[in-house]
Amino acid sequence: KGAKALVLGITFKENCPDIRNSRVIDVIKSLKKQGVEVDVFDPFANAAEVHHEYNLDLITDEKKLNEKYHAVILAVAHQEFINKNWRNKLIENGVLYDVKGVLNINTIDSRL
Repeated sequence: KGAKALVLGITFKENCPDIRNSRVIDVIKSLKKQGVEVDVFDPFANAAEVHHEYNLDLITDEKKLNEKYHAVILAVAHQEFINKNWRNKLIENGVLYDVKGVLNINTIDSRL
């Protein structure tokens, strides 16, 4: 409760703007239900569509990700997410979780 998480990706699949049938929204809802404040970043998704469909405001510019998070969760394997250092977005002892299993195993805390 009171933690802050960054979810990377909301589209249905990687490198695609389609948000229909995305299961990421279930992860976001579950986190929010637990009292986690969630930011979502997806450069492929249309922010207006996401707001209309899920009543969720995306962070649309990576430069606005200036905050530190308790957790960063890679939920969609967009190519531009793979080679970035997401650990620098974490507070000390924060968790980097790779749902898709695409990040370097030496840089993450856990994966599916």
